[in-house]
Amino acid sequence: MPAQALPPNIVVILADDLGYGDVAFNGCPDYATPNIDSIASNGVLCTNGYVTHPFCSPSRAGLITGRQQQRFGYENNPDDDDTNPRLGLPLEELPLSQLLKPAGYVCGAIGKWHLGGASTLDPMHRGFDEFYGFLGAQSNYYNAPLLRGETPVRETEYLTDGLTREAVSFINRYATQPFFLYLAYNAVHTPFDVPPAVYMNRVGNISDWDRRVYAAMVTALDDGVGQVLQTLQDQNLLDRTLIFFLSDNGAVNAAFTRNNPLRGYKFDVWEGGIRVPFLVQWTGRLPGNVVYDDPVSSLDIVPTVAAAAGVSLPTDRVYDGLDITPYLAGEPSPQRTLFWRWFGLGADGPPGSVNTKWAVRSGPLKLAMNGTPPSTLYNLPSDIGETQDLSQTQPEDVAALQQLYDQWTVETVFPLWQGSAYFPNALVLAGDW
Repeated sequence: MPAQALPPNIVVILADDLGYGDVAFNGCPDYATPNIDSIASNGVLCTNGYVTHPFCSPSRAGLITGRQQQRFGYENNPDDDDTNPRLGLPLEELPLSQLLKPAGYVCGAIGKWHLGGASTLDPMHRGFDEFYGFLGAQSNYYNAPLLRGETPVRETEYLTDGLTREAVSFINRYATQPFFLYLAYNAVHTPFDVPPAVYMNRVGNISDWDRRVYAAMVTALDDGVGQVLQTLQDQNLLDRTLIFFLSDNGAVNAAFTRNNPLRGYKFDVWEGGIRVPFLVQWTGRLPGNVVYDDPVSSLDIVPTVAAAAGVSLPTDRVYDGLDITPYLAGEPSPQRTLFWRWFGLGADGPPGSVNTKWAVRSGPLKLAMNGTPPSTLYNLPSDIGETQDLSQTQPEDVAALQQLYDQWTVETVFPLWQGSAYFPNALVLAGDW
């Protein structure tokens, strides 16, 4: 097939716990992220880019399926139990790899999976041709125990560098055919292992040790992104590759992270938990150096990729995102309504059960209930930090957004498993209470 007739390659680069203000293009003042920034300068910076959940695994479930994970009961992190096939992405759900593979794509997953540890749920059974990484929630950065396919291996490099090496190898090996690379770095998730001196020395201007370690972790991530982009360039693939860069949720609540100017952190449905760095590059198809201020979602990745690849989405299920290519290219955008829910059993559940957190954004307005009633209302374009509660002066808007949320919940199902803050590794499966 001639090169011009090939569908585009797809590269999704997912950072872990990277905050909205942890990148230079969003104002980070004390270290640089030139390679991640280059995706913004050569593509589209989505200032209102959202994920579907304020923490790891459910967010990934929404991204990889293009469906609100509450539709299939995925609202908590599954326990790292590789013997339980109920803990992970249900087999009825179709990850993006299973949509692209029949269309001739070679699919590779590198890095963090966190969508189920049982053999039937691992990447090699979910449409990926290759996997190099770990199945659970986190990994050490040194001497990391990983899997190549389903074979245990030990990574000898600093893990961020090792994942980059594998991504570069994947691109080079499959440069002549359409590929889907899902590169899910574990940076900057815990543990905060001190990165190699080559990265620590480049952020030696930072006097606070914890901040310096964190900055070096981001620097290693940025270098990795740069190597991936350079490999695409070397293979003359940049103009035939649709690239997404985003984080799975906001930064953790720590003095050395930076979610500015947002309120809240990971685990919150304030903006700081769900609004993330979000970039899209498709040279020749999308304009460069564009700032797009209307809301986009990680739910948009699957329908956008499917449209680009010429793949029809199945009609037997609801897809919650949009093909955003036309809007990023300048067509008028529709007003959107986005939903978030982290269901908790609260006082009715086992000891330590969390209260439900939820939010809905429609147009400029957001109604949020971050675990403690009452809900509060914000106009985000004029109040990105969610400092001015408008619920008392705009009760009609509160009622309208509440109605939208209530209607949406009818389309969701009860969580398949329920986490507990008191027993963080204990999961109550649906029907057990």
